[in-house]
Amino acid sequence: MTNILVVEDDDLIRSVLVKALGGAEYTALEAVDGESARAILSTISDIDLMLLDIGLPDTDGLTLLREARSRGFSAPVIILTARDSVSNTVEGLDSGANDYMVKPFRVPELLARIRLRLREHEASDDPGILEHGGMRLDIRTRRVDVDGRIQELTNREYSLLEMLLRNKGETISREQLLESVWGMDFDPGSNIVNVYIRSLRRKIGENKVQTVRGVGYRVE
Repeated sequence: MTNILVVEDDDLIRSVLVKALGGAEYTALEAVDGESARAILSTISDIDLMLLDIGLPDTDGLTLLREARSRGFSAPVIILTARDSVSNTVEGLDSGANDYMVKPFRVPELLARIRLRLREHEASDDPGILEHGGMRLDIRTRRVDVDGRIQELTNREYSLLEMLLRNKGETISREQLLESVWGMDFDPGSNIVNVYIRSLRRKIGENKVQTVRGVGYRVE
C-alpha cells in the first residue's frame, strides 16, 4: 500500500482527505499539528507522499517542511493552503514542496496530482538519479537540486558530490576522492580536497557533507 501523511488541523478537511485517499486505495496517516507530524516522520520511514497544510496551530507548515527535507525526507510534498498569492506559492516550492494547491480544491484534481507526483518520485529510483538528504543529482543533465533549489556547481564540485552520493553512508577517504575526481593529475600532498569540500558545503549546506576525522568524508 502507498502511505500518505495528511498534516491538516481542520477536522472536516482532514476527514474528506482521508476518505478520498482510502477510496483511491491509499493508506492515510493523520497528523493534526507539527508535533504529531514530526512524531510520525521520525518513526515511520516508508511515507510515500505528504499533504501539508501551512497554517498549523503550533508551527508554520513551511518550517516543518524545511526540517523534514534537512533530515532526508525525500518523498513528494503537496501543500494545501488558503494562501493563494504568487509569493506564497514561490516560498512553498522554494522550501521543498513539489506541488501547491489552494483551498478550496477539487478532490479529483488532487488525486490526479498525487498520482503524478508519485510517478515522478518512482522515476527518481532510476540509476540516473542520485537522491539523498534533500539532495537530488540528475546524472544525465548534471542538474543538482538541494532542498528544492537548483545549485550551480563546478565540474570538480559536481564530481565530488556524485562520488559521495554514490557511496552514501560510507566514509570516502581523501585519497579515494583525489584518485576519482582528479585522476592521475593529483598531488598526494595537496589540500585540494579540503578546499573543494569547503566550497561544496557553502553551496549545498554546511551539514550535508560530514567530516570523519583522520579518515575522510561522507553523506548520511
